[in-house]
Amino acid sequence: MTVAADTATTPSTEEVAALVQRWLAESETHPVEPAAQRLSEVLKDPNGLAFTVGFVDGVMRPEDLGVAGRKLAELSDITPTLLPGYLRAAIKAGGFFAPKLPGVVVPISRRVLRAMVGHLVLDATPSKLGPAIAKLRKTGNRLNLNLLGEAVLGEREAGRRLQGTYDFLARKDVDYVSIKVSSVVSQLSMWSFDEAVADVVEKLTPLYRLAAKAEAQGKAKFINLDMEEYRDLDLTIAAFTSILDQPGLEDLEAGIVLQAYLPDALAAMQRLQEWAAARRAKGGAPIKVRVVKGANLAMEEVDSKIHDWPLATYGTKQDSDTNYKRVLDWAMTPERLDAVRIGVAGHNLFDIAYTWLLAKSRGVTDAVEYEMLLGMATGQAEAVRKDVGRLLLYTPVVNPAEFDVAIAYLVRRLEENASPENFMSAVFELASNPQLLTRERERFERSLAALVADPSVPSPNRVQNRAAEERTDAGTTGFHNQADTDPAIAANRAWGREILQRSVASPLGLDAIAAARVDAEAQLDGVFATVQSAAAEWAARPASERAEILHRAGDELSARRAQLIEIMAHEAGKTIAEADPEVSEAIDFAHYYAERALDLENITGAEFVPSKITVVTPPWNFPVAIPAGGVLAGLASGSGVIIKPARLTQRCGAVMVEALWAAGVPRELLALVDLANRDLGTQLVASPAVDRVILTGAYETAQLFRSFRSDLPLLAETSGKNAIIVTPSADLDLAAADVARSAFGHAGQKCSAASLAILVGSVADSARFERQLVDAVTSMRVGLPEDPATQMGPIIEPANGKLLTALTALDKGERWLVEPKQLDAEGRQWTPGVKIGVAPGSTTHMTEFFGPVLGIMRAKDLDEAIRLQNAVDYGLTAGIHSLDSDEVATWIDRVEAGNLYVNRGITGAIVQRQPFGGWKRSAVGAGAKAGGPNYLFGLGDWAPAELPAAATGAATTPVVESVLSAAAADLDAVEIEWLHRAAASDEHAWTSEFGVTSDKSGLGVERNVFRYRPVEVDVRIAEGATLADGIRVIAAALRSGSPFTVSAAALPSRVEKALRAAGVTVSSDKDAAWVKRYAKAAAKAEHSWRRVRLVGGDTAALFEALGGTPDVAVWSHAVTGAGRVEMLPFLHEQAVSITNHRFGNPTTLSEGVL
Repeated sequence: MTVAADTATTPSTEEVAALVQRWLAESETHPVEPAAQRLSEVLKDPNGLAFTVGFVDGVMRPEDLGVAGRKLAELSDITPTLLPGYLRAAIKAGGFFAPKLPGVVVPISRRVLRAMVGHLVLDATPSKLGPAIAKLRKTGNRLNLNLLGEAVLGEREAGRRLQGTYDFLARKDVDYVSIKVSSVVSQLSMWSFDEAVADVVEKLTPLYRLAAKAEAQGKAKFINLDMEEYRDLDLTIAAFTSILDQPGLEDLEAGIVLQAYLPDALAAMQRLQEWAAARRAKGGAPIKVRVVKGANLAMEEVDSKIHDWPLATYGTKQDSDTNYKRVLDWAMTPERLDAVRIGVAGHNLFDIAYTWLLAKSRGVTDAVEYEMLLGMATGQAEAVRKDVGRLLLYTPVVNPAEFDVAIAYLVRRLEENASPENFMSAVFELASNPQLLTRERERFERSLAALVADPSVPSPNRVQNRAAEERTDAGTTGFHNQADTDPAIAANRAWGREILQRSVASPLGLDAIAAARVDAEAQLDGVFATVQSAAAEWAARPASERAEILHRAGDELSARRAQLIEIMAHEAGKTIAEADPEVSEAIDFAHYYAERALDLENITGAEFVPSKITVVTPPWNFPVAIPAGGVLAGLASGSGVIIKPARLTQRCGAVMVEALWAAGVPRELLALVDLANRDLGTQLVASPAVDRVILTGAYETAQLFRSFRSDLPLLAETSGKNAIIVTPSADLDLAAADVARSAFGHAGQKCSAASLAILVGSVADSARFERQLVDAVTSMRVGLPEDPATQMGPIIEPANGKLLTALTALDKGERWLVEPKQLDAEGRQWTPGVKIGVAPGSTTHMTEFFGPVLGIMRAKDLDEAIRLQNAVDYGLTAGIHSLDSDEVATWIDRVEAGNLYVNRGITGAIVQRQPFGGWKRSAVGAGAKAGGPNYLFGLGDWAPAELPAAATGAATTPVVESVLSAAAADLDAVEIEWLHRAAASDEHAWTSEFGVTSDKSGLGVERNVFRYRPVEVDVRIAEGATLADGIRVIAAALRSGSPFTVSAAALPSRVEKALRAAGVTVSSDKDAAWVKRYAKAAAKAEHSWRRVRLVGGDTAALFEALGGTPDVAVWSHAVTGAGRVEMLPFLHEQAVSITNHRFGNPTTLSEGVL
């Protein structure tokens, strides 16, 4: 469809430029407000934007005056030179005294800043609001009041915002208000679009009826329905039209906003025009559309990058400017303006002049209103007003006691004033700087030329349609994270609703599970034999062939996304919002491990030997992604796989396996089993035919498995008792939202869930944090997964044991901040619960409940908070909310967990982006992080391979050289040469992998750093092991920089001396004595998780002496020359995810931290 511009009525660029020149000349005759002039000059300084935004966010926002004082001291070092001398001196002095006297200095500093930006917002104090409104209206302008408030995390704040707007509209001196749908209904989910529309309509109707009543009394009052996020576009239009379609509101004129930086804007305008025209034809009132360019670009970019969705907006400022004119050109005709009046919102004088001249030429000036922002370019606004008549001023209103809630609005305004791409950056100099004027004129001309050149109606950028996706025959290669389903798109919402309807009585997986039944030991032995036979042929295939099939598996999982969501909703109680990303994770595992399979063939100095049979025993809480990850990793490594899905979610696993079979994975190679009894379960794990078991489940399950077979090669991701620390420097609204989401996503049944929040210092007494957390938690909609409005589904089975106790009882000193309630007779549906007063060492502190219960602890400072966080036996995920770089650096350096999260939630790890796996009792065995570069390394054995001579000569560290030199007299020439090559391989591995941090995703708005941390290891060189092998492992240990001990039957004295000089503890024991001593020491250790690198010797004897404890991980493969293999036991993997923006704008928070 095309919408060619009416060139006959289009004003020439010369006419537009002449009018702009006249307005600029006129604006010079109006005095500039001192605050506006001062702010403009500050923003010209190279440090101006950083200083001002830092002041707003770092000094105005914190509740804790000490935090604000420290930030003021920091900012005083970059005080803009363009500030008046007295202000610079005052800021410097304030910065010096603020850390010492924050209670005195910070309030004064805040008043100074409020004065600098106070012209941009109105004071909501009743005694001040009335006079301020009267003063502004004396100019003849109208005011569009928008009440700012705390982040809407729950229904309490939503209700408060709505009531405040209602009270504004009820005032005699207020006739125009704006409100967003996202500010009156909390926790909106686009999956429940219809329910959300109904909710918004119910909440907003009284406000519109108030306006209609005033209209009937001849006192017109206007409501403008605002919007900010792209996802709200359809919702806002649907709510707006539904409200005005109600009986009694036919004669009410009301307005809505469209954002022209969205390609969707013109089509949305046409939808509104069609609806409004029908309304007019029935005798109803017209509507008004306020056309803005859009002010949420930075956060739309964040949304796009995090979800890997196309950017919803145009990618360039020119394209946005062009579309702004396109929408207005189409709308501003006499016929269309009868039903839809237009508000031209913006400060770009060229755009205003263009639309004003266009309106005059088309004779529609009475139906077009011009709108500007309060306090912005007031001289130019006055000049424009004299031509167009009164203006409508968008007027934010904020209570001075809550001034920090204006931060997001103010940051956008400051960015607009500072960014050269924005017209506002030149606003004070256009009249006196010809170059700037020419720059803006040329931008205008280019956008106008583009309008004429392309008359088509733009298509949306976001067009994903799951129902219409076609399977690709070409097959996928390489790796790129799979995008989740985008619920902002109507077609996807309809697709999702159909899935949920089918889920109620889904038959998926029934036949596959029935066919997988194993009733006898002999039958299971037959499965072992079949898989083992198929595995030999599979392992012999080149990795490229295995990778091709795994890529096809990823494509097949993608094609069956709807089925996988359906069965997860039916069997596991997962909401679609939880199930859809899980399918994406399963797909990612397929493609990622396909690529990592190729790596196994490219390890210089070592040869990977696949396991014959890998058994996968997954959990019920992630019934598709985790089973898929284990199976696909086993297949990628060259192993045959037997999977026994969790009892409660067998069919989910079956549907996943069916997808893999359909993709070409041989059925003989991948066996699905449903075991009839516990004895068969024991046989599955304990059989000597099984080479590896991949477990995800409770630590106690790992203990049970090892009780069946003490030397079982077990790779397990086990329990977690995860906490989020919140410090006084945190954004408390963001922290409360992330704590609530992390604690209660999937009803708290994620191994990564936050079951503790540790509040530091003043946060523990913060009424705001408590209020926001309670609001967020109590507003969560609990229900069944087939209801799209459900935000928290049921727990997997009726609460019992420690979870039931946690939901119904309190420890000493605890009290309920939010008491959970059982909603059904069965005991599966519970509202979330929050306990405060949790004591160190208590059951709530130390025990994983795996359900919807959050405990809150207090700590006097960050040091104590870290101690509390580290005090548990587990180390899976950990989080902190802090906007202080020093605090973040301290925490990252000291916290004991495998996955760290800064200023974001602690759940939802994504393959490659945040490889997943823990420390301490959260990980069992000689394995690595799932979805990370080393996971496949632990799924087989390693054998030595030739090291090329090209590796010789690479530099290594002096301490490694000293040990190699000390050992040389007891080695032959071949061994010495091999050791030097191996040391060179270590050096290469260190400089390319282990000694560097990496961020493979490169999102920018979020840093996802993968790194290696030191970990203590005990090296045992057994009787019969060669000295060369022992020295080779010691060299890898030394290069890693980790602490380690060495025990050997015998070492040359020169080697012992060199090791002791390097700070290494060396002991001498025979094998039997060492095993006995080590087992005794491990049993006595307060924290018994340990690592052993065994060179030679009897692994089974060691595990038997240890009683099969999962706390000791043993690497016992043959010694190789490959640094990429040999250094792994000496390093802990860690993934650190840091939100790297504030309101979408880049932040320096993590610079120097990692």
